[in-house]
Amino acid sequence: MDLTVVGLLIAGLVLLVLGAEILVRGASKLAALLGVPPLIVGLTIVAYGTSSPEMAVSIQSSFAGQADIALGNVVGSNIFNVLFILGVSALAVPLVVAQQLVRLDVPIMVGVSALVLLFGLDGEIGRSDGVILFLGGIVYTLFLIYQSRQEQDQAVQEEYAKYEATNGNEPLWRKWVVNLAFILVGLVLLVQGSQWLVESSIAIARSIGVSELVIGLTIVSAGTSLPELATSFIASLKGERDIAVGNVVGSNIFNVLAVLGLSAAVAPNGIAVSSAALGFDIPVMIVVAIACLPIFFSGNLITRWEGLLFTMYYVAYVAYLIVATTDHDSLPWFSTALLGFALPLTAITLVIITLREVRSRRRQRLAPKPDLESKDL
Repeated sequence: MDLTVVGLLIAGLVLLVLGAEILVRGASKLAALLGVPPLIVGLTIVAYGTSSPEMAVSIQSSFAGQADIALGNVVGSNIFNVLFILGVSALAVPLVVAQQLVRLDVPIMVGVSALVLLFGLDGEIGRSDGVILFLGGIVYTLFLIYQSRQEQDQAVQEEYAKYEATNGNEPLWRKWVVNLAFILVGLVLLVQGSQWLVESSIAIARSIGVSELVIGLTIVSAGTSLPELATSFIASLKGERDIAVGNVVGSNIFNVLAVLGLSAAVAPNGIAVSSAALGFDIPVMIVVAIACLPIFFSGNLITRWEGLLFTMYYVAYVAYLIVATTDHDSLPWFSTALLGFALPLTAITLVIITLREVRSRRRQRLAPKPDLESKDL
């Protein structure tokens, strides 16, 4: 194997970790400075910034006529973001999930994922479909900005007070410049690191004869999602869990609405959707998005065992792609084990978890409240 390619791979990983550390630091401080919840920053600035590699790769692939890579990049990234990034982050530290994600953002993620299937049923995501998706991304972003103006909860005020206690003597303009510089430098390092990593990974994959769709669904999607992985993992370790989870959900919404939408809108002939993507990969993306609802809803927490479940399913998904691409003899057995046993069992488990959570919350609402007056007496 070429040592230059290996060196590029290692350098890309180093830049990703460094860029994520700088980006999280700047984003969390900016949230305090603006007086908005870190979740909103995670859903917008961090999510859109870390999705810039997906934007660059998909648009470039669309113009180059590599529709499989353009579509596979978005679909694969969304699957990778939920299963692997949230899985690994939750394995490190259980992730607290904000109520807003369960009520609003995850249902939006499910809806836009279903739109990809709906628009692709005719075999392509046309330019008009792309414009609709892109306009939806603008509306969603404006709504989040409006919502951030309305929210001034106690946690935000405490974070702002903490920030002022350590940086109160600095001029206001300097605080803005420093935190925006952190975000900008972090994004530059993330984009450059992911670019080096993707280039080296594609070179390795093509040298062993892997198809463009599989490259897009696995290597390119994982590579362009490494900024999200590095950012969410570092954020979870630093206690910025709203940024960690919001980054993933926001990135998935941005990938479909902005990345796929703009790519289809500017591509000369739209983006072709293969029967393989329609029959398996896009439905997997939708199912993964739906699975977030019961897991996020149960205790508003992604536990370590749920993180392990997510991670194992991503490994199984990649293994299935490899087995299917190589037409290995174990494909029928693998399909039966995954589709006939593992997925139905997981679905039943998630339904049971959801029903238990609903029953528990109902009991809490109906439980008699303590009589404070009688206690005082």
